[in-house]
Amino acid sequence: MHHYIDEYADELGPAKIVHLYDPVTQLKAIVVLDNLSLGPSIGGCRMAPDVTTREVFRLARAMTLKNAINFLPYGGGKSSILADSKSPDKEKMIEVYAEMIRHLPEYIPGPDMGTDENSMAMIKDKIGRAVGLPASKGGLPLDELGTTGFGVAVAADVAAEKTGLHLKGARVTIQGFGNVGKAAAKLLIERGASIIAVSDSKGTLVNNSGLDLPTLLNAVDQGKKVAETGLGQAMDRDGIIEVETDIFVPAARPDVIHPDNQGRLKARLILEGANIPITHDAAAQLHARGITIVPDVIANGGGVTCAVCELEGLSKEKMFDRIQNNITRNTQELLERVVSESAPPHEIADRMARERIRQAMKKK
Repeated sequence: MHHYIDEYADELGPAKIVHLYDPVTQLKAIVVLDNLSLGPSIGGCRMAPDVTTREVFRLARAMTLKNAINFLPYGGGKSSILADSKSPDKEKMIEVYAEMIRHLPEYIPGPDMGTDENSMAMIKDKIGRAVGLPASKGGLPLDELGTTGFGVAVAADVAAEKTGLHLKGARVTIQGFGNVGKAAAKLLIERGASIIAVSDSKGTLVNNSGLDLPTLLNAVDQGKKVAETGLGQAMDRDGIIEVETDIFVPAARPDVIHPDNQGRLKARLILEGANIPITHDAAAQLHARGITIVPDVIANGGGVTCAVCELEGLSKEKMFDRIQNNITRNTQELLERVVSESAPPHEIADRMARERIRQAMKKK
């Protein structure tokens, strides 16, 4: 057995690691199909030049666990087109990528960092399978509907109740002010919370008396970076970690919180809006410091649940109900088991998912 799969292999997978290359355009892509025991794999396609095979595998594994924990009959997969999503040739590259994955029928791509519902519509037109489509194509557009952010807010409701934290008046900081961060911000403000800091790839904006969200969203929609809006104090991008807060929502890239910087984070509750934003070592350290964490496989399960509801042809209302029910139930079970089994939350979430996958593998 070659070392390249040994690095990742365990009792769940991965079933396949595929490196794709188109000699004409020289486009490269990576697809990882992790575990297919619950069904064909479903997971986002990101587009960035610097994504590694290891990152794609870890994201695929997170999808395996997330689908299982959310009672979705799909396995975990993930892919990345190794190119700049701001390239003028993006559409052409998406079409080439669609042809590259044509012969991987057990992988259904969805939108992710650097791709969107229009990218998925192009893939669907070309090869007949993709999720996260625009409404005009019969999709439930997860970014437009803010489904991942909705799930984060549902996790906040349950975690706040369980930890005695009142959302009314709670201070919130959001790292990564993209689709997930914006939707979570709107819904947490509706619950009476105050957004005191947000960051994007270029900087951080802080206003301890609460940011004016409508004005901020308007400025960002016009292409401004958060730190240029003048709506608070500007800081560097990583400064967001040091802003003292009640609720911290990481909604950016993987591994932004690690053992070297976790000590600077002062929060009571962390809701993982992004995929794998905190390394497991750092998460265990935060847990030991008494900070409650709702891991990504639970907190951001709204996006993939929306995608599956789209595949099943369900209405928007049924989809929101399903997210509400799944995330409420999972967050409650997680926080109860963290106490009863005295283990860090990521370990418990992992156990919860694996219990469900093992049952499926036994049936197979």
